Amino acid sequence: MTTPYRVLVTGSRDWDAHGVVRRALDEALAAAPYGRPVVIVHGDCPTGADLVAKVWATTWCGDERVTEEPHPAAWHLHGRTAGPKRNAAMVSRGADVCLAFIKGGSRGATHTADLAEKAGIPTRRWTA
Repeated sequence: MTTPYRVLVTGSRDWDAHGVVRRALDEALAAAPYGRPVVIVHGDCPTGADLVAKVWATTWCGDERVTEEPHPAAWHLHGRTAGPKRNAAMVSRGADVCLAFIKGGSRGATHTADLAEKAGIPTRRWTA
């Protein structure tokens, strides 16, 4: 089985520049090696960049190689630490690239991007 090309998406809950996320995902898909499946990893927030990544992977991109890997935070189990724990878990699973969409200095998205960089994952940041 071919190892998937993993695209980690992190972003602010209130990221509203949906076109920026879609274009970045289009570029990531184009950069994926030919024939490799592509997995879009995201934090499963019902708004912002996570939602755009989810909809792009499941509806918009139209490429059968693309699947999503949602990582919802377990707020009910971990309280305020659920977000950072989820972010660390996403990064620890590895990625070929991290796309970070940071609005207003979002601590969660910034934290994930920082962790990805420390893990040696090439990271691109967009800010608003």
